[in-house]
Amino acid sequence: MATLQVSVNLASKGTISATINVPKIRVSHVSIPQLPFRGLVEELDNRNNQTVDKTTLIKEDAYYSSSIGTNIFTAHSINNNSDPLVISKLHSIMEAIADRVEMHKNIGVQRDNWNHLLLTSVNAITLAAATMTGIAAISTTLEPVVALKVSSTLLYLAATAILVVMNKIQPSQLAEEQRNAARLFKQLHGEIETKLALCKPTINDVNEAMDRVLALDRAYPLPLLGVMLEKFPQIVEPAVWWPKGNQRQIEGLGEKVKGNGWDTKLEEEMREIVEVLQRKDIPEYLRLSEKALNFNRFLAISGPLLTGIAALGSAFVGNTNGVWAEILGVMGGALASVVNTLEHGGQVGMVFEMYRGNAGFFKLMKETIESNIREKDTEKRENGELLKMKVALQLGRSLSELKHIAVLSSENKASKIEEFASKLF
Repeated sequence: MATLQVSVNLASKGTISATINVPKIRVSHVSIPQLPFRGLVEELDNRNNQTVDKTTLIKEDAYYSSSIGTNIFTAHSINNNSDPLVISKLHSIMEAIADRVEMHKNIGVQRDNWNHLLLTSVNAITLAAATMTGIAAISTTLEPVVALKVSSTLLYLAATAILVVMNKIQPSQLAEEQRNAARLFKQLHGEIETKLALCKPTINDVNEAMDRVLALDRAYPLPLLGVMLEKFPQIVEPAVWWPKGNQRQIEGLGEKVKGNGWDTKLEEEMREIVEVLQRKDIPEYLRLSEKALNFNRFLAISGPLLTGIAALGSAFVGNTNGVWAEILGVMGGALASVVNTLEHGGQVGMVFEMYRGNAGFFKLMKETIESNIREKDTEKRENGELLKMKVALQLGRSLSELKHIAVLSSENKASKIEEFASKLF
């Protein structure tokens, strides 16, 4: 006990003394437990005072990622047997993927703006030149005729140069490439998150993720000079954005089921789906791609050709006895505006890239199924039930509809079935 003595001196009544006993307060050492490190995006939630398993912590963490653009709910599992270096490498790859998503989104918007702005500008230039040519044709004095002729000829030449560049790079097709790349990088980001949540990742997973990132970079390059995709290829082939020998698997889904979800019936069903994809879907979208490419090639040649002819006609307005120069100068510009609107306003290049990408999508599905069937050890395959569900969702069908297509294909080997495997596209 500590004693506190208080004295009060009153002039008239003397001194009053009081004693107050105050207990001593002992301050002991306060220890603050340190929070264990759980990764780059995890926090330890102690609000419910729940016991955490010593070997595995699975925590759902909702966060907003500005680079991905949506709220992503991730589940990460931390296993004491996991290699921390592998986890760190996968997180680094995810950060690089998120950055690529943002880059492709921004550049895709930029190139879509190129298409609209350049189309508007070149049509305005072409119609202005055609109007000047028409005015020069009805002018009676020499001075205005010369000024209008020179101006219209220069405008036509400028429109021709702009069209040559536009038709070479195909801004609408470039924008579609960047949209596809952003979507596929998002998909890869989600697959790595799933692998971190459900599996014990290894260095093979890191190598696979690196290969897929680099394959996407090659399939959808960001620069224009030197590495731009050929916009008018001689042979139309499906788009390929995955490394060779691709076989995506998800391991560690709990206890192993005998046969890993595979049986003879499922194998036969998957073989029939592959056959339908090979016979119907892939050739159909390659055929549509070739039609879009040929139409786009025709328009790409016609636009600059018409503006060049119009420039030639406008230069000879008033210098010939006939009216052919005036007709070429005015009609050439009008037709060029129509052709440019069809090509770039209709985004024919984007349509070609969309069909080519769809053919690549079916080719990837075909190779994924085949790679699983070729693997003799069913335990090393992707789970059969999971693969069947993924194929059904990607084709826009239910499981019963997927089975119906396989049965229909097997029963009509001689006569080709008319129904496609996919209902999504």
